[in-house]
Amino acid sequence: MEQEFTSTPLETAVRELSRLPGVGRKTALRLALHLLRRPEDEAVALGNAIISLRKEICYCRECHNISESELCPICASPRRDHSTICVVETVRDVMSVEATGQYNGVYHVLGGVISPMDGVGPEVLEIDSLVERVGKGDVKEVILALGATMEGDTTNFYIYRRLGRVAGLKITQLARGMAIGNELEYTDEITLGRSLLQRTPFMV
Repeated sequence: MEQEFTSTPLETAVRELSRLPGVGRKTALRLALHLLRRPEDEAVALGNAIISLRKEICYCRECHNISESELCPICASPRRDHSTICVVETVRDVMSVEATGQYNGVYHVLGGVISPMDGVGPEVLEIDSLVERVGKGDVKEVILALGATMEGDTTNFYIYRRLGRVAGLKITQLARGMAIGNELEYTDEITLGRSLLQRTPFMV
């Protein structure tokens, strides 16, 4: 295949940038040319930030949130209520809930939701580790805070079936202040905060 650009480094940069979500080749080219026009130290700083992101950030062994150490700051904090676990789909959802300022418990990031159409089954999500955490006996409430989508509801039901027989465990869900079909990251902070505070028992 003939090279599209006269510069191999430019072609390589466009190819790699276009791998990013929502970035096509035209946008990738525009970004690459923008970086070329900027001072060299800005491009170097961006490159170093990306390398640092990959090398220095890991996932919390407890909740699977992003972290710079074995335990994330939330799981490591003695000021958080470790008897309450808020189950979310992604790391971005943790950020959304934290932004409300209405929650003081800990989290469990599943890494997705059950979606047979996309080939995502429960075995590839962090559901077994959630069951293991609850099985230790220190958890009093699990809040199912997944998006109000068909996949979110399916995952909620699956988790309820896995945890529903744990003695003394309360399983709740966000109040339906969110529109059906909405995902947490697109819900405004006030609505999400109210949905969290007004959570209800999970109903099958």
